[in-house]
Amino acid sequence: MRRLYCFFLLMSCMTIHFNAYAEKADADKPTNVEANQLAYDDVKQINTFTGNVVLTRGTLIMKAEKMVVTQSPEGYQFATLYAGPGGLATFRQKRDGGPNLWIEGQAADRIEYDGKTEIAKLFSKAKIKLLDGTQPTDEVEGEFISYDSRAEFYSVNNTPTGDSKPGAGRIRATIQPRKETKGN
Repeated sequence: MRRLYCFFLLMSCMTIHFNAYAEKADADKPTNVEANQLAYDDVKQINTFTGNVVLTRGTLIMKAEKMVVTQSPEGYQFATLYAGPGGLATFRQKRDGGPNLWIEGQAADRIEYDGKTEIAKLFSKAKIKLLDGTQPTDEVEGEFISYDSRAEFYSVNNTPTGDSKPGAGRIRATIQPRKETKGN
């Protein structure tokens, strides 16, 4: 039924939704960042990392050429990862629900991650893959992807503004058949 829903949704508004169960234990892990340079503004609570940036938080790994992290007065972090010229901003995270399930994402412009809402937004030539080990189970591509790890929901649109517009391009989705488990 879910596949039928996705098909009709894809045909009607060029937006597609999937479940993607992020590793819940990552939320309690410290955030570690490596980069070539750091500029820190204590008053404004802004960290700017440049040069081969790698952020790690539990199983979450994010990579980019530049990353700007701000912190709200409540302690929530907001990170924007910028791809370098000809490069990509990327992330990879283990998913709950099995021993070797992963989600990977990439964007040619930037990835914005809101620590309070746990929503990642991927801008320009965005792509997300769900993996079982190294085998892709589902893949989606578009100009914009919004991924909400709390609600286990993501959507794909055909413009980098997050809107879908007729004639602006197409999104792509590959949904692999599910293996039947014993007892079904």
